[in-house]
Amino acid sequence: MERNDKTELYDTMLSELSALLDGADDPVTVMASAVAVIHHTLPYASWTGFYRVVEDGLLRVGPYQGPVGCLEIPFDRGVCGAAAREKQTQVVEDVHAFPGHIACDPTSRSEIVVPVYGADDSLVAVLDVDSRQSAAFDEADRAGLERVADRLRRHFGRRSA
Repeated sequence: MERNDKTELYDTMLSELSALLDGADDPVTVMASAVAVIHHTLPYASWTGFYRVVEDGLLRVGPYQGPVGCLEIPFDRGVCGAAAREKQTQVVEDVHAFPGHIACDPTSRSEIVVPVYGADDSLVAVLDVDSRQSAAFDEADRAGLERVADRLRRHFGRRSA
């Protein structure tokens, strides 16, 4: 998929999320709705979901779509842990080459994980999207999913997710 096509895809996704979530104040509702929109908009997504920060150094699976996800991920393991620990988006072209990768879905080939912050700037979750295609995610996905995460921030208080 070309960058311009992806940019249009994310613009449409953000418009849909804005309309859908207007006035929503339940973090689980927001996450579940966002996951559904993202998962069904990105044709290359095989798993889409949130891992919530439940205590310092630990993520727990939240709303998701796709095969069963890992239940808990410590900050010191995997791509999700790296995104939470470093507070930076991780774009991984080949998950099998990523040190400490956790193979929740053995058919996954690439992954992008975006930190999600609350209204008070605390890390509340990470947004994880996997693909069965190698190198499925690029800078357009990074920019688009970071915009999505930024759009969601006002719906989350400190670790209320």
